[in-house]
Amino acid sequence: MPPRDDVLRRLADHVRSLAAPTPLVAVDGVDGAGKTTFADALAHVLRAGGSDVIRVSVDGFHRPRAERYRRGRTSPRGFYEDSYDLAEFRRAVVEPLSADGSREVRVAAFDHRTDTAVDAPPLTVDDGTVVLVDGIFLHRPELVDAWDASVFLRVPFATTFARMAVRDGCPPDPADPANRRYVEGQRLYLAAADPERRATFVVDNAGDAPLLLRGPA
Repeated sequence: MPPRDDVLRRLADHVRSLAAPTPLVAVDGVDGAGKTTFADALAHVLRAGGSDVIRVSVDGFHRPRAERYRRGRTSPRGFYEDSYDLAEFRRAVVEPLSADGSREVRVAAFDHRTDTAVDAPPLTVDDGTVVLVDGIFLHRPELVDAWDASVFLRVPFATTFARMAVRDGCPPDPADPANRRYVEGQRLYLAAADPERRATFVVDNAGDAPLLLRGPA
């Protein structure tokens, strides 16, 4: 079995073993770590094994532009503290999956590209359905209690910014002044939240195939 498939299968087996009737699973990592691609691949493996999966991105829960940049467009703390409406994310995704929740989740509330609210229709989460979330900052204190399992993708900034230079056109050097808001904002997160310690699994996703660094025995 290829290393990538082996890592994904191990994670999928763990998710299927969870006692939660509707497991809520996070894929975290810095910008450019490959979170969406990894989460989509994990969703594919879960579905192939018979599990239903609902995919969510925290990018659907941005704050309005005026709030995101209220500390200035280059502020690292603004990037860390003001990018996402985590209270709305909890209302839309986390609380409905609680023991007495409605089981109806909304996968988005805001479109940051158009700077407008989104009225996403509720989706009913049946028993056995996995709700798989990708995004940055998912092990913040406001969210750390939300997950039944979580993954942190370890990738150095030199690699992530090389990827984002191709994807988004940003400067490839993490030390470029244009990247300061994002690099330093994510360093604030790494220092404050210690996501590698909090995550169920830590995966090196810097190369062509993921490498499992830590997980349950």
